[in-house]
This record gives sequence, C-alpha cells and structure tokens, in this order.
Amino acid sequence: MPRKPNFDRDDLINRARDVFWARGWSGTSLKDLEHALKLKPGSFYAAFGSKDALYNLALERYAEDGQQRLEAQAGDIGPLEALKAHPRRILDNDLSAAKACMLAKTYLELHTHDHPLAERADQLLHRMEALFAELFTRAQMDQSISPEHNPKRLARRYQSDLLGMRVTAERSKPDAEAIADEIAEGLSKL
Repeated sequence: MPRKPNFDRDDLINRARDVFWARGWSGTSLKDLEHALKLKPGSFYAAFGSKDALYNLALERYAEDGQQRLEAQAGDIGPLEALKAHPRRILDNDLSAAKACMLAKTYLELHTHDHPLAERADQLLHRMEALFAELFTRAQMDQSISPEHNPKRLARRYQSDLLGMRVTAERSKPDAEAIADEIAEGLSKL
C-alpha cells in the first residue's frame, strides 16, 4: 500500500511559484526546486512528474491568485475603483517574489524556443486581459465610465501599462509608483 505523502501540495506549489517567478524557467534547476521544496528527487517526481508540470501548476496558481484578488476587490469597491487601485496593490505587495509579471517573464523567456509553457503563459495573459475587459464593461454598466469606450481596447492598453510598470518596478520603485498613479489618474478621466 503506498504511503500518504507528508507534505502540503498547495504550499509546495506556492513555494515553487516563488522560485520560478524570481529565477525563471531556465534559471531554476531541479536541485533548486528540491532544496526550496525540501523534497528528495524521488518525492519530487512522484508529486509533480517533471519540472515543466510543476511550472505549469505554478503559472496557474499565479494567474488564479491575481484574478481572485482583483475580482474580490472589484466586489468590495466596484470595478473601476479596483482597476485604479490594482497597480498600487501590485507594487505594495512586499510578499511577491518579483515585481515583473511571471506570465510575461515566462512568455518572453520561452516563446522563441516554442516551449509549450510560453503558449500557456500567453493563454493566461489573455485570460487576465479578458478579466480587465469584463471589469471595464461592468464600469460602463454602472456608469463609472463613458459608453463610448471599447472595453477590449481599454483592457489591452491597461494590461500593457501594467506590464511596463512592473518592469519599471524591477529597476526603480519610485518611478513605478509614479506610473501607477498615472494609470489611476488616466482611468479617472474615462
């Protein structure tokens, strides 16, 4: 009879997400993961199968966590206010493993190699953009923004602004904070 694993799978995925997020796919070795997760090679393979499989789980967790936080905030303060607050919330998260977006980092690192994880990161970026578009649509419905705006275009621009802000945050938090304020100010004028 197989033994029951003596680890918390969700905790391991969260820890792996942070290692991958900070170091990237190619910058993270199996030894790095075994050390961070405190697993021996056999236990690692039994739990996750491969580095790619674990990375995929980490990407999913990263995307789900971001979506859930934004959706919860939209439920609390409304869609437009959540979109305005979101850039600062990203920058103020001192628990994040990196400031740059893990999905964008993954896509940029792996897409030239036609790695399947690049395609997955792209899909998750599109899913996040769809959430932004949904929130802009809801903001139109509650008359927080004018109906003349195209929510999909607003979402695409918003995501682009966020990605640029997050890269800037890796270099200079004060500059990124100024960009976050400009994003919120721009949304106030819609």
